[in-house]
Amino acid sequence: MRISYICYMQEVGLNLNVIALIILLGCFLGFFISLFLIVKSWKKNLPNTFMGFFILSISFVMLEGWLNYTGFIFHHLWLSNFAEPLNFIIAGLLYLFVVSQLGESKKANHWYHFLPFIFWLGYCMFYFLQPEAVKYNDSIEVMQLDLPSIKQNPTFSSDPWGLRNYVNLLTGIYFSIYILLGSRKLYIKAKSMGENILKTSHKTLRSMRNISFHIIVATIIFMLVKLIFKNDVGDYLIFLYLSYMILITTVQIMNQSTYFNEVSNFLEIPSLKYKKSSLAHEDKPIILEAIIHQMEEEKYFSSSRASLTDLAKLIHRSPHHVSQVINEKMNRSFFEMLASYRIEEAKEILKSDLGKNLTIEEIAERVGYNSKSAFNTSFKKITNTTPSLFRDS
Repeated sequence: MRISYICYMQEVGLNLNVIALIILLGCFLGFFISLFLIVKSWKKNLPNTFMGFFILSISFVMLEGWLNYTGFIFHHLWLSNFAEPLNFIIAGLLYLFVVSQLGESKKANHWYHFLPFIFWLGYCMFYFLQPEAVKYNDSIEVMQLDLPSIKQNPTFSSDPWGLRNYVNLLTGIYFSIYILLGSRKLYIKAKSMGENILKTSHKTLRSMRNISFHIIVATIIFMLVKLIFKNDVGDYLIFLYLSYMILITTVQIMNQSTYFNEVSNFLEIPSLKYKKSSLAHEDKPIILEAIIHQMEEEKYFSSSRASLTDLAKLIHRSPHHVSQVINEKMNRSFFEMLASYRIEEAKEILKSDLGKNLTIEEIAERVGYNSKSAFNTSFKKITNTTPSLFRDS
């Protein structure tokens, strides 16, 4: 095997180009985003947890593709086809994301969506336990490299039932089934809400529709690549589109972040934020109740000078403890909480007879905003429409 490997490196070399760089960037962003989503949403936000594992699975598949495309797989033959079983979990995770986002997911019914992955992982063990010579021969075959194979006599077959010969076909069928199931769920949900899924302005429905569209496109690219190219030669086209999906997801997360609206310390480490907090666990519900009282009963949010420090003074607590309770119990920052209360109040005003006679600037002032532009930005971010359009509707 070593002779053949050296021959490969001398004749072909590593395939490091712009395409390889784009795919590697997509992998890096995918791993980062998935880790962020999983950690932030674990046991708090089920849809985002599924989305995190969905992106993580895609990232591993892309990493395997990058190793094959660049030729680095010959440095680490033990990783050959390591992500193949994930082909049979990606669509299931996306489906679970959709149904949980639509509020139709039941935890007791999650397990059977992972059966295809578990089965294929077990079946791939026949291949994973093969010597490197087998994996070397497999790699030069799928990448269509004009290199001599290595003679070897494995003790057992790497594909005893011949199923891996149909992995691409089975993957296509698997994705098609889940795309149909997810599309049906979206159609039924939109119909029950009186919405047209193709023209809906509903934020959740539109988001689910757009995600489904990208997965359909990725599946079509996958099928075309497998029909046009032999083995895995054209897989880089699939990974380029997946990299694009991850990139626009990263941009979307950054655009929706409230970080740029807050006064933050450069290079502050969030994971250490409350590590040494002196706040007792039993005090957290008390502080939370005081915060909610100020917001809902006293309407503290309507003050244009509302701040974390001032709110902390009102309830006789430290700003650090108040911020910790808001982060942990309400799963949002102080500014996110403030905006949420302000926009809900604005919506009630806009729906009332009084709201019909007030200007947008006057409504903005009533709920605590100093400018119409800031009000419009927050309103559109939360409701996906402008105050004027909301009132007209």
